[in-house]
Formats: sequence, structure tokens, C-alpha cells
Amino acid sequence: MRTFDQNYIDGAFVPVTGEALVDIVDPATEAVVGRARLASGEDARRAVEAAMRAQRAFGRTTVAERVAMLERLQAAMLAHADALLEATITEYSGPVARAKWVADYAAQCFGDAARKLSSYAFERTVGGSIVVMEPVGVSGLFAPWNSAAGTMASKLAAAIAAGCATVIKPSELSPWQAHVVSGAIHAAGLPSGVVNVVTGRGADVGAEIGTHPGVAKLSFTGSTPTGKLIARGAVDTMKRISLALTGKSASLLLDDADLETALPLALGAAFMNSGQACVAGTRLLVPRARMPEVVDRLRSAVDALRVGDPRDPATAIGPMVSRAQYERVQHFIRRGLDQGATLVAGGEGRPSGLDRGWFVRPTVFADVRNDMDIAREEIFGPVLSVLPVESEDQAIDVANDSPYGLQAYVFSADVDRARRVAARLQAGTVLINRVAPDLLAPFGGVRQSGVGREFGVAGMEAFLEPKTITPA
Repeated sequence: MRTFDQNYIDGAFVPVTGEALVDIVDPATEAVVGRARLASGEDARRAVEAAMRAQRAFGRTTVAERVAMLERLQAAMLAHADALLEATITEYSGPVARAKWVADYAAQCFGDAARKLSSYAFERTVGGSIVVMEPVGVSGLFAPWNSAAGTMASKLAAAIAAGCATVIKPSELSPWQAHVVSGAIHAAGLPSGVVNVVTGRGADVGAEIGTHPGVAKLSFTGSTPTGKLIARGAVDTMKRISLALTGKSASLLLDDADLETALPLALGAAFMNSGQACVAGTRLLVPRARMPEVVDRLRSAVDALRVGDPRDPATAIGPMVSRAQYERVQHFIRRGLDQGATLVAGGEGRPSGLDRGWFVRPTVFADVRNDMDIAREEIFGPVLSVLPVESEDQAIDVANDSPYGLQAYVFSADVDRARRVAARLQAGTVLINRVAPDLLAPFGGVRQSGVGREFGVAGMEAFLEPKTITPA
């Protein structure tokens, strides 16, 4: 039984002052494996004050100094990779292959940022003026439970590169991962107060960070409703905001696609991280003439998926993070049936042989209309909706008929054609014949999927403000 009762503030691990306790429950076994004490608003204020004290000197550090910090963070994260892997699997049961990718990615973020920082021009001439890119100031970073370590690392890397001291608020469902990442940060030996980590609920810790006048920038990843609350709270002090929010991504299978290669990719896009991913491609748009073959192939592929122990390398889908998330997925499966979708694979309940743990049956629906709940709402579980379309133009229209626009996927034998389709899709990112993202390219959503961009140069510039100096 692990106990987590410390925050990381001003370069040291300090006792949490909050009174709320939460159990850490292994989603695969439903066993309580730890307990965490959640931070209070006062803890968050102390963290912000520490960051404010650190900001003046940190904002004046040189590029070389910050590159060295990023390189130390990368090395420290690599040294903590095994501990992070264990925390990720135990805390939210990410399948081991995914959990290993997250552990490696968390370290890679700092290396990528160091390389981009080394060649970035913080001063340039525009017209007759000099434009200087300056750090925006103390930044609040909010990380979700489904990618706690990776999101903490990617946001922190950009903020450090820009010269911004930070207060990180991981999800209250991720105290174990947050503790491991905090340990890596401490091992990297950054100046006191430059990075602070406070794990607590949004209603107290998040609200304090989000409204504190000493915080200049907020970067949040999570649901659209919560993102709207953060944006409203930020406006009184005109904080800069970056919001990576809800997705309901469409995968467009064009009529020339090779099903042998495209469908495994499309299924992988839908069920990545056990379906608990904002970029999951959970709407598959298929030419009507190809529906029978696609449905048959999907049924066979889903029936062959291993659902179970996330520590088993053969496992493709682990459990949902909590009982509440399990029930949410069950609700949407029932809604799909009630609204007339055709069940191809899966359905309600646990998979056969799994009597404990919040496991769901990976589910595929065919004959889905785009006005059904399962095609409109982010389910955050392994539920794929297959929508028949009559033409390429209709596929684009259906893909764009959503309040969200985070990511999309296009599968075609003709890359030039796929690029023309991608140009017409209303999404922040479009992946062609692939599922893996480009971590150096801008990432973010349009419409209600967010504001601003992360990753690469765009991610660093989200923490910078341009100052124009015009001589006489």
C-alpha cells in the first residue's frame, strides 16, 4: 500500500495541507493499492508564490542555461522510466505497450524542446522594428489522468524552453504518476520554485491556480466543459490560455483504400489507450459499397483482440480507469442499441472470463447515423461507430458535422487525393495512412476542441509574448 501525501513546492517535497483523501484503485483488480491526500487551495497559493519568486531570475536565463536544464530533465526522466511504467500500469491500467511509449515520450519531450530551443531566434527584425520574444510569466499546467506523465512533460518542456516558471496540477486520479514525475524533476536540479507540482481537485487547487493574479498563462488538457470553466475564470486577469479539449475524431476510409493495411490502422486509432484518448478515431466513415467487407473484417479483428491484464504484452485493451468510466461506456453502448445502430462486435457487460476489474467489451456498431449519441459524444472507451457514406464529398461533410475538430485520419492508396481530402477537413491535425503523431508539429483543435497549439516551436511560442521595440 503506497501513500502519497506530499507536494513538490519551491524545490522540496512538503506535506500536503489538504484534508481530502482518495484511494488509488487498480482498475484491473478493483483492489485498493494506495492512498493520496489531496492538496488544498493554500497549497496551490504557496506553489504560485514560489513560482513568482523564481520567475524574475528564471526569465533572464540564457538559452544555453535552459538547454542544459532540459537535457538534465530528459536524463532524469529516462532514469525514472521504470518507476513511471509501474505507476502508469497500476494507477490507470494502461496496456504495457502504451505505458512504455508514454514513459519514453515523457523523456523525449525534453530532448525535442532542447533541440528546438537551440536554434530559435528570440529576436528578429520586422520592418524598422526589433521584435523580442519574452517569457509570458508564471504558467499553470493542467494534466489529465489518461496521459498524466506525457502531458506534464510536454507542457513543462515548452514552458522551460520559453523561460516560464510553472505550477503543475495533475489530475487527482494521477497522484502516483505525479509523484514519479516530481521525483525526476527534483533529480534534475532546477532552481527552486521553477517547477512546482500540486495534486488536487479542480474545485480548489485548479480554481486557485486558474484565478490567481500572479499566474499569467494557463495550459489545460481535458474536457471541453472544464476548459470553458477555466477560460471564464482566466478572463478577469486576462491570462493567456491554451486548451486541448474533447475530440470525436473521424477516420475517412476512401474507396481506393487497401483494407488489409487501412483497417488495422483505423481500429488502432479507435481503440488506442483502451479507447481512453481524446484523439481516438471513433467515427469510421466507409463507402456504402464497401460496408459488407469492412464490417466482416472488423468483426474478425475485434474478436481477436486480447482484453485483460495490462501487464501482458499481448493485451490490446485494458480496463477503464474507474467504475464511473465503465458505467459511462455501458450507457453509450445501450444508447447505440436503443437508437437503432447494428451491433457488429462486443456489447454490454464484461468480456467473458473477466469477473473483476472495469473491463468492457470492445464494441463496433454499423449503420450508425451521425445524429446518434454514439456518433456525437466522446465516449472515452473502445466503442467504434461505422457510418456508411455515398461519396467522398459526403464523407467530408459528415466528418465536419461535429462540434469538435481535434484530429482526423484519412486512408487512401492515393496520397495526393488524401491530401486534398485532408485540406477540406475541419480538424487541427489530419494523419494520412498513419496513426502515430508527429511530435514536432503543432497539435491542437478547432471549434470546441480547443484554443492554441502545443508541441514543437508552436508549443514553445505559446509561452512567449512578442515585444516590439521601434527606434526613432
